[in-house]
Amino acid sequence: MNTATTGLVAGMALGFASYFGGFWAFLLVLVLGAAGLIVGLVVQGDLDLRTRRQR
Repeated sequence: MNTATTGLVAGMALGFASYFGGFWAFLLVLVLGAAGLIVGLVVQGDLDLRTRRQR
């Protein structure tokens, strides 16, 4: 899946959450999506948290 498709899916998920669940559901989906993105980048090797801790 390329970046545009991933962004489209994320936007649709946030849209559905805000439409059906309101603001708090939107916020929850946004926070959990960001956490999933960070975990995915760490597992993939694109984000190294050890270098950010040493500062």
